[in-house]
Parts: sequence; structure tokens; C-alpha cells
Amino acid sequence: MKALDIDSQPCLIHTAGTPKAVLIQLTARHERKTIDSELSLIEQGSQMGFVFVGIDLQQWALSLMPWADEAVARDPEVGRHAIDTLDYVTRRLLPYIYNRYGQLPCILGGYSLGGLFSLWAASECPLFDAVAAASPSVWIKDWDNYADSHPSMARKVYMSLGDREEHARNQRMAAVGDCIRRHHERLKAQLGAGSTTLAWNKGGHFDHEDQRMADAFLWCLERIDGDKMDENKR
Repeated sequence: MKALDIDSQPCLIHTAGTPKAVLIQLTARHERKTIDSELSLIEQGSQMGFVFVGIDLQQWALSLMPWADEAVARDPEVGRHAIDTLDYVTRRLLPYIYNRYGQLPCILGGYSLGGLFSLWAASECPLFDAVAAASPSVWIKDWDNYADSHPSMARKVYMSLGDREEHARNQRMAAVGDCIRRHHERLKAQLGAGSTTLAWNKGGHFDHEDQRMADAFLWCLERIDGDKMDENKR
């Protein structure tokens, strides 16, 4: 894995084999400690080549929150710039990747607010074939109202949650279990039961982030590879 600036944005990039898909992950600074392990787990779990790009975000909530929620941050700028992050991914990062590796299927993923952003982005833009959302913060206010009127444009969606997360002391965060179950039912109605899954992991919100993200991307890679095989049989 190497660090480089892609159109003035710090990124981490790694290729495995001959890339057949691009994995884009919204990453916070603390996640850099686990990305090497995550990538190793993905390579061990899949024979499918890929190019991984981690977008190294310095201001997590500012870059990823689709709208304001004081339970996340009281900075008045939070909630105004997720559209800028999405614009970077679609107008600058993806053209860079496509120019070097071809028009690959794209999996957008992230952990916590990164997972939330990925779900939101796939409802705003049709460029993402799959979403890998580990412990997404779907407890934020107005998520249900938004998701009811903005169906996902991704073909496959993976979500996961730690089994202790809905037992958090913070009542807003403790609602995440019911919120993610509702969103899973919503996605099943939109995409079909075989095109989405909700995995439950042992532990709380910050346990085994590398394994959870690897599992999310591996599920998506398997479905994309399966879709290609089905297309080749036709």
C-alpha cells in the first residue's frame, strides 16, 4: 500500500492481482492502523483482483455527514460538505482510477460515518455497483425519512452491526439496532432479499474493524464476481 495525493486529496492505494473491481473506502486517521490487516484479509478471502483506494479524511464528520445532527457534531459546517466528498469521488477519483485500470465495477464502503456516507451516496449517485457499510450510523436524525424517498441505486448492499451496539448508554446510538433492521427491510423491498444482507458481529462499535470491513468488501466482491459469471453464461 502506498500513500499518494490524487487531485490534491491524500489517498492510500493498493492493488492485488489484475484488478477486476475498485474498492473505495472512506477512512479516518485512526483506521490507518488496521487497513493493512484488512487488505490482507480481503486478499486471503478472494481470488478476485482489485484496486483499493482509501480516501484519507482529516475531518471525519465534516466530510461525511449528509446533513446536520447535533448528536454527531455542533459545528455549523457539518452537514454541508458530504456533497463535496461525493463530488470528489465521482468527478475526480473515479476518472483517475478508470484511466489507469479501466471501467471497473465500483464498491464504495466505510465504517461508522463512512458506512452511512456510502449508503447515502448510493442513493444520490448511480455509479456504485455495491455498498460495503460496516456499523453505519443510520441512527442519525431523519435517516428513515430520507431513505424512504431515496432508494438505493447500488445493485448490492452489505450492512453489519456489532451485537452490543444497540446496548450503548447513549440512547440515540442505542437506537441503531432498530434503525438498521428497518433499513435492511427497506433494502430487501427495493433490491430483493438476495441482493442485500445484514450481518451481526460480536462486540461493540469499535471491535474488529479490520475484519468487519474485510467481510463487507468480500461479500460485495463475491456478488459482483457472481454477476459477471451469470452474464458470461448468457
